[in-house]
Amino acid sequence: MSKVAKGQEDVSHDPDFMQASDPIALFEQWFEEAKTSELNDANSMAAATVDGDGMPNVRTVLLKGHGPEGFVFYTNFEGRKGREVLAHPKVALLFHWKTRRRQVRIRGDVERVSDAEADAYFASRHPQSRLGAWASDQSRPLESKQKLIDRLAMFEEKYGTEEIPRPPHWSGFRVVPQEIEFWQDGEFRLHDRVMFTRAGNGWESQRLNP
Repeated sequence: MSKVAKGQEDVSHDPDFMQASDPIALFEQWFEEAKTSELNDANSMAAATVDGDGMPNVRTVLLKGHGPEGFVFYTNFEGRKGREVLAHPKVALLFHWKTRRRQVRIRGDVERVSDAEADAYFASRHPQSRLGAWASDQSRPLESKQKLIDRLAMFEEKYGTEEIPRPPHWSGFRVVPQEIEFWQDGEFRLHDRVMFTRAGNGWESQRLNP
């Protein structure tokens, strides 16, 4: 048993999450808690991909679905992010909930969501966002903002603001996790970290050094 020096805090206590056996249930708990404390977008996550030369790219996307099957985000498949995922279907995700002093890191293989799933989410978006999916040639050079506004107006004239179809190049990716790591900030940088690794139909866990 370690001794705590006078005036110092006892850091030997394990937080409850270190004993968890189901990383999906633990993520759901942390995510719900983050929704109550994060000022903006508790569902924002960094998504890392690689290009054809192995050069990494990372950007913030929004989590739009999650569960035992994986973690879903949507994008233009003709943009840089979409092209990279289609060519190299492996993605790393990072959630950083600053007010909770927590991080979740996820690595896994990627699959496309079904057309029905993509259609349902697309239909739930604001009409201007749906039109924007048609108007924007994501990641490619843009001559001026006015050009984008003109294209938006063109598609609004074509489709109106009600029955706007989903573009064939716009859909979702599901990251099927192979690893999920939970990180909790600790006193004196003695952080608590646990890594879950997929093992058959279940998970194995391992404490990591801070």
